[in-house]
Amino acid sequence: MTFQIILVIHVLLALGLVGLILIQHGKGADAGAAFGSGAAGSVFGARGAHSFLYKLTAVLAIGFFVTSISLAYFASNERSATDTDQSIMSQPTMSDDAFETDTSEIPSN
Repeated sequence: MTFQIILVIHVLLALGLVGLILIQHGKGADAGAAFGSGAAGSVFGARGAHSFLYKLTAVLAIGFFVTSISLAYFASNERSATDTDQSIMSQPTMSDDAFETDTSEIPSN
């Protein structure tokens, strides 16, 4: 149950990261703001939107890394539990009698 909850959060964080990265402007967009392209009239101010989006992206990225590590931990614990159940040492072995063949059906030259 915990694995599925973390997986859903992980997918939502990934989608949020993709959306935030696509919203942000590249480094070339800063040159237009230096000449007064109207960035001061934005909702967050002249630099407020950039720092807000960068901080939100950083928070989502940290959450994405934490959920990635958590999912890897749960997957390795689940795998090690099933590996011990299916270990070759715990499986019954065949006796030497099972490997003997009937040589009467082999034609001889």
